[in-house]
Amino acid sequence: MIKAILSMLLFAVCISTYSQNSISGKLVDLETNQPIIGGNVYISKLEKGSITNLNGEFQLSNIPEGEWNMVISFIGYTTKTVSFNSPSENPLIIELQPTAIEMEEVIVSTPFHKLQSENVVKVERESLEDLRKTGAVTLAEGITQIAGVESVTTGAGIGKPVIRGLSANRVLVYAQGVRLENQQFGDEHGLGVSASGVESVEVIKGPASLLYGSDALGGVLYLNPEKYAQTDNTSIDASYNYFTNTLGSEANLGVKTSGEKWKALVRGNYAIHSDYETGDGVRVTNSRFAEKDLKAGIGFQDSKYKGDLRYNYNNTYIGIPEEIADQTTSKDVVSPYQQLDNHIMSLTNKIFLQNSSVDLKVGYLFNNRKEFEEGEDDPALEMHLETLNYDLKFNAPVWGNFETIFGVQGLFQTNTNFGEELLIPDASIRDFGILGTTHYHLEKIDIQGGFRFDTRHITTEENGIFGEPGYFQPIDRTFSSYNGSLGIKFNMFKNLVTRINAASGFRAPNLAELSSNGVHEGTNRYEIGNADLDNEQNIQLDLSLEFRNEHFELFGNAFYNKINQYIFIAPSEDFIEGDRVFNYIQDDAKLYGGEAGFHLHPHPIDWLHLESSLELVIGEKDNGESLPLIPATSLTNTLRVEFDQLKGLANNYAFVTLKTTGEQNNISDFETSTSGYSLVNAGIGATVFLNNLPLELRVSGNNLFNKNYISHLSRLKTDGIANMGRNISFGIQTKF
Repeated sequence: MIKAILSMLLFAVCISTYSQNSISGKLVDLETNQPIIGGNVYISKLEKGSITNLNGEFQLSNIPEGEWNMVISFIGYTTKTVSFNSPSENPLIIELQPTAIEMEEVIVSTPFHKLQSENVVKVERESLEDLRKTGAVTLAEGITQIAGVESVTTGAGIGKPVIRGLSANRVLVYAQGVRLENQQFGDEHGLGVSASGVESVEVIKGPASLLYGSDALGGVLYLNPEKYAQTDNTSIDASYNYFTNTLGSEANLGVKTSGEKWKALVRGNYAIHSDYETGDGVRVTNSRFAEKDLKAGIGFQDSKYKGDLRYNYNNTYIGIPEEIADQTTSKDVVSPYQQLDNHIMSLTNKIFLQNSSVDLKVGYLFNNRKEFEEGEDDPALEMHLETLNYDLKFNAPVWGNFETIFGVQGLFQTNTNFGEELLIPDASIRDFGILGTTHYHLEKIDIQGGFRFDTRHITTEENGIFGEPGYFQPIDRTFSSYNGSLGIKFNMFKNLVTRINAASGFRAPNLAELSSNGVHEGTNRYEIGNADLDNEQNIQLDLSLEFRNEHFELFGNAFYNKINQYIFIAPSEDFIEGDRVFNYIQDDAKLYGGEAGFHLHPHPIDWLHLESSLELVIGEKDNGESLPLIPATSLTNTLRVEFDQLKGLANNYAFVTLKTTGEQNNISDFETSTSGYSLVNAGIGATVFLNNLPLELRVSGNNLFNKNYISHLSRLKTDGIANMGRNISFGIQTKF
């Protein structure tokens, strides 16, 4: 398989062409026929775009032969998809309808790169720019602004996404177009990726095994990397943020340049924080953390081939808080702590054929996880996780109203231990999956479905002495599963979009669940795995309703998720060396609930926005007992104002948010109930110009009334340690 992949890469690199197909056109206002300046023109399947000039004109070169869809968007106008054939000699005249409805974006995480209004599967999308405005300290905190998404946290520096009550290995994270692997099985293992250099976040809520294979049983968090500069442009941007609660600083610098075919970028980010302070004025000892992040990329595109090579290095030191002790604002590293080094190398290739294309993505990831105990200079735990993954897809020629994709995916992975302690044994994993999916499009109805087969082979090495604590038995097992999905989107009435989806998913047990035999640091419990665990297998039903007009938007999402052989950890009556023994077991379970909300933006006062969203999840075993780590019901209300121009300022905004989280009394047998709380957040920002140099200024405040509270999803809850108190952040950014 590796030889086949390398052969295809060599073939891709050797492709050359002398064709210079181009497309040109002009954007005009439908009502006034005036040119639209600064409009966005984007061909999603080519990931190629431009911005209209002072005459509303645009031109894109190196367009492969065939039929393509171009997405046209601009603030204040309806987003439009236009089809054209390449080569084309006649310029396009594209008319846009003025509207108060906000612009749509192209969804990348689903296979056909549609606008959200054209997608059969509902995908939530948020730009990182909008998430930064909320003053979130980390990416994991920022994504909790998306309805249906929460985060399991260990202090301020560690957070894992929770989608509709499912987390850890049940939620896949994609970065740079490849599957992120960084020992994500542990609750205290964070994302391992920085928000720096990320343009937007897309969230698929529900089984996505058809597209992504094992571990996408609960959903997918897809991080879109920043785009390169526009053709024949060079840009430099810099930003700085300060956080009052942690006395933290974050600095960022990026450079991007693009020619006709070649393009490149590099970005560096450094963040450092002291121990955070709770609402009652107590600093949580050793919750400090520091992060260094470097991203770089080189891209090439002509009319036959598109390639994108990206690299990301992330280095993080994270303190492990255990109790309230020394009160200090020091940022020096103290034990116990984690040191994480994460390398991601990805190569994306797209070969354009006659009315079809071949996509090949290859990723190499190296994760070095070290944990240092108190008073020790050498790591007690050190694990090296190496992963090579591949994703090969053939976009078949369009037949009638059918778009079809066939593909194979897989990974090769090894885990090697170097420390004195073992959390999981030395092991290797092999994945292979084959899939087919098709999209059928009519004027008012879209249908999408597909089928997939996967197999995963896991082998682990024996370690220790049989019958004694810390013994790891050898494991040699193969897991396989068939999965599929079927969905339909239709317009029942004008402005009302209905989506109905049914999808199955699966997850093979991870190494911790199969083989653990020892004390899991930070949990104060002795965990014992179960080598006889079976696949988790689920089917989820989704119903989504959306109504949009120029004055308001309404949405409602409902889901029912039935999971067979749900794996969870439960306490026993046994103790080993003073720590209670927890065993991994299985039982059938179900989760159900949904999200609902509205967005009011009355015309003609389009600068005013009132948004509200409600999210509810209930998780139960078949015997009626509650599942652990289920988020409490929450209601979020936001009042936001936006002014494009105001007394020499641009991009002006201000917002106030009230998030109310209810009590959580539906708890597992080793959890305790959690009280409800309300948090008030607010922010303001604008762009000023100094000799034509734009300076974007932001101020935001989280938990403004300094509420002392504990989240049900905080791993520090068992120690009675509260979450972060009031935090004011100041940000400045410029681009030239």
